[in-house]
Amino acid sequence: MPDVDFRYLLLGCLAIALAIAAFTDLQRRQIDNWLNFTLVLTAPLYWWASGLSLWPDVVLQIGVAVAVLVLFAAVFARGGMGGGDVKLLFALALWLPPLVFFTVAFLTSLVGGAMSMVAGARNLSLAPERKLARRLALAGTALWVAGSCYIAWVMNGGAPLAASRLIPGAAVTAGLFVLIGITAAGAIVVSRNQKSRLPVPYGLAISTGGLLVLVAQFLPLSGGAVGTSGIG
Repeated sequence: MPDVDFRYLLLGCLAIALAIAAFTDLQRRQIDNWLNFTLVLTAPLYWWASGLSLWPDVVLQIGVAVAVLVLFAAVFARGGMGGGDVKLLFALALWLPPLVFFTVAFLTSLVGGAMSMVAGARNLSLAPERKLARRLALAGTALWVAGSCYIAWVMNGGAPLAASRLIPGAAVTAGLFVLIGITAAGAIVVSRNQKSRLPVPYGLAISTGGLLVLVAQFLPLSGGAVGTSGIG
């Protein structure tokens, strides 16, 4: 029988490890090997506490983790992320059920994208007379961050905005397309007008995605789609 209390204690330890990873990555752009290796080595303890069977549960868990390692090792080889980030994703794939891990990965992409946009907007190389382009970049960045926060909110059980109750549906749809257009245009300006490439602490994005899922699990009132996807 799964030891539910012990399992939640382990998830609490995982949350602490993610917070440490976020701090070290933000402070010195590094996630320590000891932290990643500890998470990898303690994953079987969580499997046992969760009552997973060797076949197919553990085999599936390891298979997904290996696939994640291969995929993101290729991203690392192209300079897209650091080695510590890849190891942290591998460790999380060992710990979390596949559906939950994919939720974390999606939230990570949201946070990482928002961080990249903010970093890019602060690093623009635009002539002073290109005021419209600068304003478009800033507006696109603000909308990107707001949209990412909204999606993360809904995924974690937050109530979607019911704008159609106050505004005609056609107006809402048209407004949405306008906002998406501004966001896309702003992203293009940001990506094409950089002084230099700024390193983004993706470990912070990974940790934030993981912590959002864990918080949703520990707080049943905010469980929503994440809290019912298999982690608890």
